[in-house]
Amino acid sequence: MQFRQQALAKLQSPEDLDLPVRFARPQGWLVLSVTVIAMAAASVWALTGSVTSTVQAPAILTYGQGSYILQSPVAGQVTAVLAREGERLPANSPVLKVRTPDGDQVVRTLQAGRITALAASAGQIISTGADVAAVEKVSGDEPPLYATVYVPAQKAAGIPAHASADLTVQSVPSQEYGVLRGEVTKVDRSAQSPRQIAAFLGDTQLGEEFTRDGRPVAVTVKLKRSDSTESGYAWSSADGPPFELTSMTLAGGSIRLADQRPVDWLLP
Repeated sequence: MQFRQQALAKLQSPEDLDLPVRFARPQGWLVLSVTVIAMAAASVWALTGSVTSTVQAPAILTYGQGSYILQSPVAGQVTAVLAREGERLPANSPVLKVRTPDGDQVVRTLQAGRITALAASAGQIISTGADVAAVEKVSGDEPPLYATVYVPAQKAAGIPAHASADLTVQSVPSQEYGVLRGEVTKVDRSAQSPRQIAAFLGDTQLGEEFTRDGRPVAVTVKLKRSDSTESGYAWSSADGPPFELTSMTLAGGSIRLADQRPVDWLLP
């Protein structure tokens, strides 16, 4: 009863009716304002902003024209190896000399190119159709290098035309010289088998290595040229490495995918 009488007396007293009512403290208004501004900024970003992502995949530097396997048209014993690995030869150049029952025969290149591998040695007995060399096709005096990046098939569709690409070359310390700069020029429409990759590169082991996690899609990257570097190509560093690049050099590719609007992946 005592508390009830005190409450009734307080309600009947007009002493505090003219005092202002405090709805919130200044600190509360500050927190509310910051929250509203942050929510507004997030909404604007979700509607107008974009999210950038990249895909990482193994790559290799080539002249972009593919390779072919040179096979011996005759059977016999190899008496001389007339070419060296890494040597560039015109079409119809001698590669091997083979002793046959009908006399010595010369195995020659079919197209101009660079010998990337020799599978025959002096004294070896070879049969008709035996693989004796891998030849990378090369045309012109100073052909440009390209990078072929073997991207997982499920991610290749997200690569836009002219996407930027960075290449970490295995033979170049990236901490010191940076990465190669390039631009996507072609994305194949279908995934490639180990045999298709081996036929293009002239190397069965690379065909198996690049398909270890499934059949990839070949993405061709044109390397950006530069007159101020020793290699002749643009790097993320000012000068790049103090030596030239060679084909069949392994690398790691990082390709920028098409930008996505945040609202596309924030909402279910």
